[in-house]
Amino acid sequence: MTGIFPKALHTTNTLTVLLLAALLTACAGPAASGKRAPIVEYGAGPVPSVAERSAETSTIYVVQAGDTLYSIAFLNGLDYMEVAQQNGLKDPTAIQVGQKLRLIVPADEVVSEVSTPIATRIPRAGEIKNQPKVGRLLYSAQALAKAQHMQDDEPSAAPVAGVAAASTVVEEGVEWGMPTRGKVIAEFSKSSNRKGVDIAGTQGQPIQASASGKVVYSGSGLRGYGKLIIIKHNATFLSAYAHNDRLLVKEGQSVRKGQKIAEMGSSDADQVKLHFEIRKLGKPVDPAKYLPLVKS
Repeated sequence: MTGIFPKALHTTNTLTVLLLAALLTACAGPAASGKRAPIVEYGAGPVPSVAERSAETSTIYVVQAGDTLYSIAFLNGLDYMEVAQQNGLKDPTAIQVGQKLRLIVPADEVVSEVSTPIATRIPRAGEIKNQPKVGRLLYSAQALAKAQHMQDDEPSAAPVAGVAAASTVVEEGVEWGMPTRGKVIAEFSKSSNRKGVDIAGTQGQPIQASASGKVVYSGSGLRGYGKLIIIKHNATFLSAYAHNDRLLVKEGQSVRKGQKIAEMGSSDADQVKLHFEIRKLGKPVDPAKYLPLVKS
């Protein structure tokens, strides 16, 4: 008996020591290697920064009768080529009524969603617009009052000197000319959401293509612009001619600089005038940079 007990005690002590050693080795392993166990998150993917999340907003636009890719992009201040690429459209003219298009708009330019068809947004009777208010700005009395207040408070810019044809600018292959005669009664202002200039004139006065190009929109489906013509000059520039009385060119038609394309009117406007815009990669730019405008 006395010989067996010490042997059993020795075996128990040996097992205890081995277990303690294994435990200490397991605990010390990561510390000794200087590495921590990996933390894995499933299904989340890369987490965008606050700046990335606020950089752009995606909306869905449902194509309406009379829409073109050019008019949809124009309405939302986007480059039509980017809209085509984002929606996998190889042919910019191949869109159909009811088709859903994804529009990616910079967040700082979003005022409201555009998924509601534009044709359903009808201004109230008696509302007067000094400049076209379209796209993401909902047509309400409050929004209109705010926009008009900004225009009234906008400081007047210095007069643009000269009317000579030599004052026009040639940029990226586009040679610009005056779209009509007359004085500017409302100037471009990015801060006040004035996307172009208004030029006063008389009923029926000729409206001319400011530069050579192709007509990509001719109609009255864009609320706030009345009877409108949009001309594509190249992959960079578009120009727009709004509030016409008569449209003299059709979509798909090629036009040359100085060609008569419309007659001045007051469609969807408070007076007879031409609202003229130049878009560079979808964004409105100041026509005064390209034309010899004269302030009233």
